[in-house]
Amino acid sequence: LVFVHSLLSPLSPQVVAVYGTLSDLLSVASNKLGIKATSVYNGKGGLIDDIALIRDDDVLFVCEGEPFIDPQTDGRAQEELTGSHTDWLTLNVGGRYFTTTRSTLVNKEPDSMLAHMFKDKDAWGNKQDPRGAFLIDRSPEYFEPILNYLRHGQLIVNDGINLLGRCCSPREVSLSAVPLHPSPQNSQPAEDHSPISRKEFVRFLLATPTKSELRCQGLNFSGADLSRLDLRYINFKMANLSRCNLAHANLCCANLERADLSGSVLDCANLQGVKMLCSNAEGASLKGCNFEDPSGLKANLEGKFLPGVDMEGSQMTGINLRVATLKNAKLKNCNLRGATLAGTDLENCDLSGCDLQEANLRGSNVKGAIFEEMLTPLHMSQSVR
Repeated sequence: LVFVHSLLSPLSPQVVAVYGTLSDLLSVASNKLGIKATSVYNGKGGLIDDIALIRDDDVLFVCEGEPFIDPQTDGRAQEELTGSHTDWLTLNVGGRYFTTTRSTLVNKEPDSMLAHMFKDKDAWGNKQDPRGAFLIDRSPEYFEPILNYLRHGQLIVNDGINLLGRCCSPREVSLSAVPLHPSPQNSQPAEDHSPISRKEFVRFLLATPTKSELRCQGLNFSGADLSRLDLRYINFKMANLSRCNLAHANLCCANLERADLSGSVLDCANLQGVKMLCSNAEGASLKGCNFEDPSGLKANLEGKFLPGVDMEGSQMTGINLRVATLKNAKLKNCNLRGATLAGTDLENCDLSGCDLQEANLRGSNVKGAIFEEMLTPLHMSQSVR
């Protein structure tokens, strides 16, 4: 008779009879411990490959292929080891087993959900399976990158893993400022400067904390669908956003200085406090956009190139359009109250139904402009040519 322990639950020994071959012993131990034993070790970690080496009352350890780790069977030593956060733990994540140390789960990101779960022993009453592994109801494919990040500080995701998976998102486990690294075969930047797709950009957004500024200066988004995304405070200075779909996007306080927005669709976008100094929006559609910030922050479109733009029904109270080019633009029913239009080219613009109360039109070119159904009278002092 010998005492048999599982490496996964060393504190629950079983007594088995030794007879026949080593395979027979492994079969009996598997039935007793509820595992599929493949190897047997003595108390000092020596691998036993012959049943003749076993003596009565020996203490043996069996495992399913994992390397031998001294289980520290003394109860007090185990408690001290647990308190030091260096004890080994086994996690059952969606049916797949991961072995790691408590310090790995706790020290790297002390404010994460995993750290709270395993910081103090039994504080959360974590459920365990019959083998003693802690149960976590998540996909193992998405959990593995998180565990590797806690081990060596880099989030590396292999091909075939969708970053939109909830468990792969750093926020799912409350990890802050997790750097994102593509798999090695895709680590080289594209040499042809190909446009960034919506899928790629959403991945960058998910990996960036909400309080961090995302720098996209000079990047190529040509033709991308960025509609309905939260793009607040992002730096798009000199970026290529031509023919992009930005409808209903939140671009509050974004920097679009000198960006190329030609042919883009920004219908119903939130443009409060946006900076669009000298950007190009030729042929763009900005129907129903909101440039009006209740806090008083003014949108700056000074010098913007907007020939033929459609801005019908937009809210532009106090907007700065000084020396901008709006030739042939559609501005019907826009709210331009208090707007700065000094030196602006408004030739052949349709301004019917606009509110131009207190707007500054000094030096603007209104040749051929339509002012039908004006909400407020246009005084001669507002325009000098």
